[in-house]
Amino acid sequence: MASTDITSDRKRPDGAAGPVDAKPDDLAGLEAGLDALDAVQIRRTPVREVLLRKVLPPAVAVALVLIVWELLVRAQVTEVYKLPPPSAVWDSAQDMWLKGTLLEVVWTSVSRGLLGFLLAVAIGTPLGLLVARVKLVRAAIGPILSGLQSLPSVAWVAPAVIWLGLNDQMMYAVILLGAVPSIANGLVSGVDQVPPLFLRAGRTLGATGIRGTWHIVLPAALPGYLAGLKQGWAFSWRSLMAAEIIASSPELGLGLGQLLENGRSNFDMPGVFLSILLILFVGIAIDLLIFSPLERWVLRSRGLLVKN
Repeated sequence: MASTDITSDRKRPDGAAGPVDAKPDDLAGLEAGLDALDAVQIRRTPVREVLLRKVLPPAVAVALVLIVWELLVRAQVTEVYKLPPPSAVWDSAQDMWLKGTLLEVVWTSVSRGLLGFLLAVAIGTPLGLLVARVKLVRAAIGPILSGLQSLPSVAWVAPAVIWLGLNDQMMYAVILLGAVPSIANGLVSGVDQVPPLFLRAGRTLGATGIRGTWHIVLPAALPGYLAGLKQGWAFSWRSLMAAEIIASSPELGLGLGQLLENGRSNFDMPGVFLSILLILFVGIAIDLLIFSPLERWVLRSRGLLVKN
């Protein structure tokens, strides 16, 4: 960085008032400070630190839950058929694994949930942009989207079964009705938080219409949009589980919701607990594998995340 002449209004050594040249040490310190502002220090987090900060805490939490669970069973706080020991749930998982049905059951639900979520993104994104950018559309359907978002997804199962029957289309309909409002409202919230200066600067540079939406609005609204996507996935997964539990049928295949309902019908509490744990595991895995990296990328691209 080139040095510049920096002066101040301090008194000169002869006592007269006027500008005086800055000392070389002052210039060096100024240059070092500006260089530090320009260069963002990014370093790769050591594996040991990742294990200590991100892997160890949840592992300890899971271990504590299992210990408390086992202590409650040993203390006989309730009948064993109501609260089975962790070993019984593990035996149930092993039995499904040996039969080759465990991964099949998980994949049946995961594939439905991901496909339904992608369809919800394809519908909710343009709908959210339309509501955010057109005042008449916002006035007309904005409150409806908010109302649909607060409506429990389980309420759509009965009409979806009547309209479409017991098939995968019914499952996807319930997912869409639960997830699309969340995704659209998340994008609307993100667009509302875009500084007007960004929009004026984009128009000045010729970014109007679709170009302005793609290059200015969507990147600026990305944090709110990502929050809407994350919530949309949560609604997709919850809607799917509700549909699988209520509309259980051999024609639909065996998913996690059907597995949970079968355990209830057969008074198989280890199977019920296994289903609940698998549903929880899938939700956590999707968040860690998809949404957490996306959030880190957004923060890093905005200079809010220094370390990898």
